[in-house]
Amino acid sequence: MRPNIVSEAGLQTRASQWWDGIPFLTSAVIIVCGAIYLICLLFGYDSFHEICFLPGAIVSHFQVYRIYTSILFHGSLLHVFFNMLALVPLGSELERIMGSIRLLYMIILLATSNAIFHLTIALVVAHNPFQPTQYLMNECAIGFSGILFSMIVIETSLSGVQSRRYAFMLLVIFQLLMTNVSLLGHLCGILSGFAYTYGLFNFLIPGPSFYSAIESSSLLAGCVRRPKFILCSGGNPSAYVPTYSGHNSPSSGLFSGNIWRNFSSWMPQRETAAQSTQDDSRFPGRGRTLGSGQNTAVNSDLNLQARLLDNSSPNNPSDISVAAAGERLSNERSQVNNAVAAGAGGYPLPQMQQGSIASEEQIQKLVSMGFERTQVEVAIAAADGDLTVAVEILMSQEG
Repeated sequence: MRPNIVSEAGLQTRASQWWDGIPFLTSAVIIVCGAIYLICLLFGYDSFHEICFLPGAIVSHFQVYRIYTSILFHGSLLHVFFNMLALVPLGSELERIMGSIRLLYMIILLATSNAIFHLTIALVVAHNPFQPTQYLMNECAIGFSGILFSMIVIETSLSGVQSRRYAFMLLVIFQLLMTNVSLLGHLCGILSGFAYTYGLFNFLIPGPSFYSAIESSSLLAGCVRRPKFILCSGGNPSAYVPTYSGHNSPSSGLFSGNIWRNFSSWMPQRETAAQSTQDDSRFPGRGRTLGSGQNTAVNSDLNLQARLLDNSSPNNPSDISVAAAGERLSNERSQVNNAVAAGAGGYPLPQMQQGSIASEEQIQKLVSMGFERTQVEVAIAAADGDLTVAVEILMSQEG
């Protein structure tokens, strides 16, 4: 007997498909960090004390470049491997939502805020009047993990994960299981993630025109044309990332009087689909969102009902079209009834009156589903009291 032949994609094909699914900036960060580690490994470079984040050197010699070089260098193969492996899901999801240029700006902003938190805590510990110590000022930290902890906080908030301890639990686990890990570097990443999530950095984030100008620049024409590059233009109604509060609203929760309300809970609650639909201009980016596969049907129903309610004015052309469609449907049904009765040798069947069709119970049932009462009455009358047909008539406005 001839054996069954099962064709499966080879390992190389699967790896190629996996890599093609990673957006442009995320894959670029992986390539840069991996290439830097390989170059250091080939040339035997291990003087990380010259490029690491060292608070004492930054304060005394103003070596600001350490803020950004420290996140690109890694100390070992496992260090760079696990950091980049964690970046793939976190960076890919955020880049699909925010866009490539916006995510790059967010990484730079988080790296800067991480450094500010790190320096502040180190200086407070070194100069406190009770027990000053210079340990944190002389601690040398490298790696992308501080940014990853910030992304974890943002992603858990975006995904609706309600556990406020999630990032802190990871911090404790890493400290217990791994040696030579920077506790302060990871902790500052968590603090920056919370600050970004609560909108405290909104006054530092430019509007969509800034990102559009960068994307239209001739210097980035080659990158923008790549299929993995994600533009910042467009809207995303299904997720909440507090990145831009709009031109007409206060730029930051720090100046709008909302800071105390922001700190009333440790983790922000996920916005519902209806709320996100109203604020979709705040979230540039295109592509799928976290949990979009599960919420597509629910979002479409809520968007439909919202648009139906917005179009419920008496002079709206959609009402006229619904009435016309209902009248044609009623005429067709009356012709069918008359034909059936004539074929049976009887008389034409009497048509039902609108008052008997549009009963209050039927009207309330459809109104409770979110439809406008005026449209409901017209639709029920056109459907001869058939609720199923009435719902189809109401939803035909979307066509």
